[in-house]
Amino acid sequence: MYHFDWIKRHAERTPDKLALVDAHSGLELTYAQFDERAGRLASFFLDKLDLRQGDRVSILAGNSADYYVVLMACSKAGLILNTLNWRLTVPELEYILNDCRPRLLIYEPEFAQVVSDLRGAVAIEHQLVLSDSPDGNTASYVDALAAGDRNGVTAPRLRYDDTWCILYTSGTTGRPKGAQVTYGNFFYNAVGMGQAIDLTSQDVNLNVLPTFHAGGLGLYAGPTFHAGGTLVVMRAFDAAGLLGLIERWRVSVILLVPSIYLMLAQFPDFDRYDLSSVRSWASGGSSLPPSLVNQFASRGLVIQQGFGMTETGPTVFLIDRDNAVRKAGSVGKPVLHTEVSIRDRDDNVLGPNQVGELCIRGGNVTTGYWNRPDATAEALRDGWLHSGDAAMFDDEGFYTIVDRWKDMFISGGENVYPAEVENVIYEHPAVAEAAVVGVPDPKWQEVGRAFVVVKSGQTLSEQEVIVWCQGKLARYKIPKSVVFVDTLPRTAAGKVLKRELRESSQDVQP
Repeated sequence: MYHFDWIKRHAERTPDKLALVDAHSGLELTYAQFDERAGRLASFFLDKLDLRQGDRVSILAGNSADYYVVLMACSKAGLILNTLNWRLTVPELEYILNDCRPRLLIYEPEFAQVVSDLRGAVAIEHQLVLSDSPDGNTASYVDALAAGDRNGVTAPRLRYDDTWCILYTSGTTGRPKGAQVTYGNFFYNAVGMGQAIDLTSQDVNLNVLPTFHAGGLGLYAGPTFHAGGTLVVMRAFDAAGLLGLIERWRVSVILLVPSIYLMLAQFPDFDRYDLSSVRSWASGGSSLPPSLVNQFASRGLVIQQGFGMTETGPTVFLIDRDNAVRKAGSVGKPVLHTEVSIRDRDDNVLGPNQVGELCIRGGNVTTGYWNRPDATAEALRDGWLHSGDAAMFDDEGFYTIVDRWKDMFISGGENVYPAEVENVIYEHPAVAEAAVVGVPDPKWQEVGRAFVVVKSGQTLSEQEVIVWCQGKLARYKIPKSVVFVDTLPRTAAGKVLKRELRESSQDVQP
């Protein structure tokens, strides 16, 4: 089965339909303009840079309409897009780039210093600045569009299991893994999510989630483009700006993370905006407190909680509107073409009201991790993706994500894997042992707390540990508190009992 060019087909059928709006720059693109721009860029990649099918293109940039142009240009050219988290430090980016080895790095001017710092450690053949003017000897995006063929390219005959994107997720061993997202994954997400919210070409979606994430890159953007609707892109969240854009563009469907809903609920001017155009409010990224669901419901706004993973395209669940309030806390039932199973540690299938690991199967599931056959074999077994999340379903078939099967926690919508943080803390010369857990936070849902054992004869303060992490980890990964202990609780096999640390955190005032 071969990949089909959605944008080109909409450009043929509805060329004047508005496809993209960049709320930051003011750029507006019809489907005809979107298709031509992506085609020109694809032509530049192939004809001027001599990139070839399967080559990687990395992008370090904030939210913009042109981020999606780059995405679609890679599709047309048969290239693999690697989205880079701009919150990461230079060492973290260095690892990712050396792992996926892109031939081209696209970056925005504000990240020029980061790119300069990377040059000595990463071998990249070509660079392109996402701007209307060159950066020294680096060509500009506008010049690239001008140099590309206005007729675009003849798209390679790519199959649905060919990789379109590599999205890196933090690894439990301290190193991130590149999840391979295929054309088929994008397609099945578009169909599943589109059906779940009855998406049509008349819908307008607003995205403020980071485009380097699966949520911002494809969760609602992909379904919107598949349906031929309009996507409004917001560069960064602020409450007044988001509500103003909903009102101005008559946004009809939107997905946000719980921390944004919390900030909106606390925004004093919330009720001054006309939000009547929104027929579907959705939430993902982490658990949405039922109290927040009820708070919005009291205003007549029903939030549908969902669940997804980078490895699943990303949608797995979205609760239907009719049950969203009654079943607050549940993520609902699987979307179309996605099958799920709850299993115990021996891989036995569990029944209603039994907690086990969530396993997922379907066309939306990744083919594996880039350069990581070991991690692929561990996660994908007999056609099922083992999610690492503990879940259950009730007698009505509604699913709830109970806890993380592994140790990952989510801070402000960002996944944090303790092993990566612990590895950095362990490097401090005064640290003997360290363990990190997530603890509740009123603003970010969860933040990190480090439990540290100091070496005999050494001294260490909380601030010194936090400062040590700065520059080595993205800010959201750095623990917000540090507790010093004599020993870490362990099993007989030597594994740290993080459950006990979480429980002890309820009474600890660092």
